[in-house]
Amino acid sequence: MNTQNPDLPAPPDQPGGLPKPSQASALVVGGGTMGADVALVLARAGCHTVVLEPATARRQALDAYFTNGLRTLGAPQQRDRLHACASLDQVDWPAIDLVIECIPEQLALKQALFAELLRRARPDTLLCSNSSSFPISAIALGLDSAQRMLGLHFFMPAHLVPLVEVVLGERTAAALADALSAFMRGCGMVPVLVRKDLPGFLANRLQHALAREAFAMIDAGVATPEDVDAAVRFGFGFRFLAAGPVLQRDHAGIDVHCAAAATIYPSLATNTLPAKALSERVASGRLGMKTGQGFFPWTAEAISAERQRYDALLRSGLRLLASELPPIEDSTVEGKTP
Repeated sequence: MNTQNPDLPAPPDQPGGLPKPSQASALVVGGGTMGADVALVLARAGCHTVVLEPATARRQALDAYFTNGLRTLGAPQQRDRLHACASLDQVDWPAIDLVIECIPEQLALKQALFAELLRRARPDTLLCSNSSSFPISAIALGLDSAQRMLGLHFFMPAHLVPLVEVVLGERTAAALADALSAFMRGCGMVPVLVRKDLPGFLANRLQHALAREAFAMIDAGVATPEDVDAAVRFGFGFRFLAAGPVLQRDHAGIDVHCAAAATIYPSLATNTLPAKALSERVASGRLGMKTGQGFFPWTAEAISAERQRYDALLRSGLRLLASELPPIEDSTVEGKTP
C-alpha cells in the first residue's frame, strides 16, 4: 500500500493488501497440532492452502486429518484446496499471498525461517508468526521484511476458538494489519488488533493475570484446583460468553466495580515468578496429559474422554455465538460454524 498517496497502486517492492480468502493462496509452515488446525481455518473459507511438514509420518497423517476436519467443519467440498508438502522447494512461491509460521518456539529457528522466506516469497507477501511467546519484532530483527511481518496468534484448537490476535511489530506497516484483520474476518474468525508488541500480546496477558491469582490461591490453601476451575467455569467465566470484562462493568455498574477494586486490589498476587503449584510440578515432571499426571491423573482413556468433552463444549459454544461471528466469505460454505 502506498502510504504517501492512497490513490496510487502499491509499488512492486512494497507489501500490499490481501485478496479475499477464496481468491488467495497461503502457506502454513509446520503441520503440528496448531499448524494443521490453522490450515483448516483457511481452507474452510476456500483459501488454497499448502502445509509444509518435513516429517514424513506426520505429513502422511495430515491427509486423513484434513479430510475429517473439513467434513466436521461442514466444508468437505474444500478438501482439494488443502495440500501438504515436504520442503520449501516444493512451494509455488509466486502464488503465495500469505505465510503463517507454526514451527517450534525457538527464536533462532524462527529467525532463520523468516530470513529464508524473505529470499523466496514475493515482495508483497505477508509474513506472519503464530508464536505465543516471541514478539514479532524480535523475530524480524535485522530483516528487511520487518515492514510486512506480523504476529497472527491463534488459540488451540485453532479451528474451534474464533479469536485470533493480529499483532503489529515495531516496524510493521499499519495498513497491513487492517488488511490481515479483514482477511481473517473473511475466514469466519474474530480478529483483535494488538497495537504494541508486548510479551503475551493481549489475550495471554489477561489469561496469565487470572492464572497468577488462581495459582497463588492454590499455594495459599484458599481453594483446591477443582474449586478454582468451578469458580471460573460456572461463575464469571460463564458470563464471559455473553460479555467481556469491560462490557460486564457497564452491566453491573462501574461504581460497584470501582469500589470492589479498591478493596480487593491491595491483596491480589503480585508474584514475579510462577507459583509453587506450577514450578514444583514442572520440577517433578508432572506436566499434565503429556506425562500422565499434572493437577489430575491422566490415563489414555481419561485423556480421550476429556478431549471429546472439551471439543463438544467448544462446538456448543460456537453454536451459541453463531449470530455474532463474522460470516465466512466463500458462499460455497454452508453455515458459519462447525
